[in-house]
Formats: sequence, C-alpha cells, structure tokens
Amino acid sequence: MALEDICNFKDKPTHKTFPFYASEDTSVSVFTEAFNFKWRGEMTSKKASDVPLEFHVPSLFKRPSSRASHSVSVRRPFPLSHGTTTLGFIFQGGVIAAADTRASAGGLVACPAVHKITPIHSHLVVTSSGSGADCMLWERILTREIRLYQLRHKRRLSISGTAKLLSLMLHPFKGTDVCVALTLCGWDKLIYVCSDGARLQGDIFSVGSGSPYAYGVLDRSLSWSLNKEEAILLAREAVFRATHRDAYSGNNVDLFHVTAEGWRQRQREDLKEEYYRDMEKRGKKMDLTGLFS
Repeated sequence: MALEDICNFKDKPTHKTFPFYASEDTSVSVFTEAFNFKWRGEMTSKKASDVPLEFHVPSLFKRPSSRASHSVSVRRPFPLSHGTTTLGFIFQGGVIAAADTRASAGGLVACPAVHKITPIHSHLVVTSSGSGADCMLWERILTREIRLYQLRHKRRLSISGTAKLLSLMLHPFKGTDVCVALTLCGWDKLIYVCSDGARLQGDIFSVGSGSPYAYGVLDRSLSWSLNKEEAILLAREAVFRATHRDAYSGNNVDLFHVTAEGWRQRQREDLKEEYYRDMEKRGKKMDLTGLFS
C-alpha cells in the first residue's frame, strides 16, 4: 500500500528509532547525518506496535563537510537582502501572529502578496523570515514529519517537540547559505527557531528587517490583559509602523489568532488603508488641539 510505504509500516529484522521527549530512553547517543536522525543502537518502538520511527528525508541533502568551505559556487545576479516583518505574542486570549506580505529580491519588490504565515496543523501556525525558497522547503518538511508522527503514534507532536525536531534538522546546515527563521505559534506557546539550530521560547517575538520598529510598538502597549480586539489592533499597528519605515516590508498584513479551539485567520488588509486611517486620526487630533488652544 502507498500509505504503508510512506509510513514505513513493514516488518524489518531491526529498526532504528528517534526520541521525541526527554522521558523516552536517551541512554544511547544520537548523531546526525544530514538531517537523517538515527540511533547508534538498534531498538524498536514499544508504544506504536513496533512501528519504526525513522525520518524519511530527501537524499539530495548532504552533511556539510567541516573541511569544505561554504563559498557560493554560483554567482548571484544581485546580493540577497532578506527583508520582512513578522511578529507573534501571547495574551490572555491566546496567541496572535501577524506579518506583512512583501517579498523582496535585492532592491526589487518581487511579489506584493506572499504568505509569510503558514498553518502547520489545526493548533499551530508558523511565521517565516529569511530566504523565501528555504522557508517554503522547511515548512513543507516540518508539515510532513508532523503528519507522519501523528500517523504512527495516533497523537499530535507537541509544540515543544516540534521546535526541537526542527532545530535538530536545521543544525547540520549551520554556516551554509540556508537562511530560515521560523516562529512556531501554538495556542499557548511561542518558540523561535533559526537556521543555525537556535531554539528560544518567549512571550513575544518579532523577526525581520522591520522588527525593531514593531518591537517599539509592542513594548509600549502589550500586556497580558488585552482583549481580542485590542490585541488585533496592536498587531496591525505594529506591522503598519514597521512597514512605514522599512522599505523591504509592506503591501498587506496577514493576521492569525490561535486559541485552544484552533486558529482563525483574519481577512487580509491593505496597509494603505491603515495609513489613511492614521492620517485621519492625526488630523482630528490637530483640529481638537486648535479648538482648545
């Protein structure tokens, strides 16, 4: 069967497994070859009817040699400038994830309507920053591995386990031209993972060239007690302020709200409308100041 081939549901004399949690047996050391994770010792899974837990990954990826230099063999027509604005924060009503939609290639706006927030499953979305091609590839790999894990174990991999898996897969590419910065936004957790294997957990993250401007807005107004509408308005304003100052961010804003019931996507909004609304508010404030002066 095709599904059996994908999930490797076949009888083998020996199997090699990979632990997802610290509670599992970690007495055998783990090593990485590309991002094929295998045990040095031979074991079988007792929790999933002796189903092998090895990861199926493309063979075209090879582990970078420590002796080989990481110089680019193909000359690019222009220097890559990775520009974007993505953010995520936790409040009492769940997690908000927001991002702009501009894809840049050097000084060129390559696409004004890309999707920088990708749903992985019903309770997890990922914001992406870095090279567009790298981010798309690793999001697909992560989605596949989580789905295979769910098929084998009849349960979904936790957010912390997902971040650990992604970090271990990316670490062998540290020092190469792979440029990936993903923020995993679960309904109760935010974990940032980048292409050198770093894994950080926090209550607020903003990634990309527009992140300093977004942090300025978030640090000023973010609090745990925000309600849903206030949190959405804050995320929109943070993205708008960043895109107003950062040339590599702009066009539209995508926004996701993740709760215990799952994620919901807000309709995409054009940032030009936000700009005009802001100018209108400023005009009204100036008129009121003139009346009372």
